[in-house]
Amino acid sequence: MDDATAIEGQASKLSQGELDALTDQLIEKLKTVFDPEIPVDIYELGLIYKVDVSDDKDVVIDMTLTAPGCPVAGEMPGWVEDAVKEIPEIKSCKVELVFDPPWDPSRMSDEAKLQLNMF
Repeated sequence: MDDATAIEGQASKLSQGELDALTDQLIEKLKTVFDPEIPVDIYELGLIYKVDVSDDKDVVIDMTLTAPGCPVAGEMPGWVEDAVKEIPEIKSCKVELVFDPPWDPSRMSDEAKLQLNMF
């Protein structure tokens, strides 16, 4: 995971082992959601800014889009919520769209840059 994405347990009653397992599952699910215009998942694109997991396993995600006028702006948060809710332990998921800081290609992982021939 890169420094730009933080997955945190709040007031951690969750053990580190539980949080680590949920983190792996969350990343796996986030990697199933793609920006339809770019053949790379939203996690590798750096669109996920923050993921908070409460003790009750409620998840709140701050994410952005590659551009504020993205044609799927209204749909993508729902795709992310649906993907995260596939994890049986997750009680709820709320996705907030944020545009500060604005997304730029430097937020992409090396894997994403490689897929898009940006090296």
